[in-house]
Amino acid sequence: MTNDTPNPTTPTPVPNTNLAPKLGTNFNPQKITNILIALAAIVLTVSLFFALRTPNNTSSLAAQAEAATPLEVALTNGKPTLMEFYADWCTSCQAMAGDLAELKEEYQEQMNFVMLNVDNGKWLPEMVTYKVDGIPLFVFLDQAGQAIAQSLGEQPRSILTAQLEALIAAQPLPESQPVGKVSELETALETTPVAQPQAKPQKVIDPRTHGS
Repeated sequence: MTNDTPNPTTPTPVPNTNLAPKLGTNFNPQKITNILIALAAIVLTVSLFFALRTPNNTSSLAAQAEAATPLEVALTNGKPTLMEFYADWCTSCQAMAGDLAELKEEYQEQMNFVMLNVDNGKWLPEMVTYKVDGIPLFVFLDQAGQAIAQSLGEQPRSILTAQLEALIAAQPLPESQPVGKVSELETALETTPVAQPQAKPQKVIDPRTHGS
């Protein structure tokens, strides 16, 4: 005869309640928090990088042009002047915008900063007078509004600083193209002195053919 009574020495099976996926057993809130913090730090770093590389409102060409001294004022207020011929599409002008913005803030009480956009036909007479065939072109004017030197192309900040300080002190400018001499990017020809321009305002003369 079969005895169906459970053997008291045999343990009764206990249901396994620990059936959660292995991933759940490895869940670590602190680890997740650390990952989120690391991702936030990366996003912040990338954002800061691009923010520093993007010209702000103060250093942009448009903002500087708006804040620049009008030419007619610069020629009569008794201060030396840095006159810049530029264009919004000029990559060298854009590259120098940040340094120029800081220099303008530093020296604005001692001198004028004038900006003339070569795409604006209003400045055609000045472009003819100063023989502008490349930008950025910087023309340095003394306290009487007379051009004393000029330089063409992208300039290191250290050179610009030395030039501005010499201009303010009424000293010869270092490493500048003297007025009356064409830029190194042009043919080595003498040009008409700026103080006595011979070209007619309504006619643009190519410096490469001037005098031919």
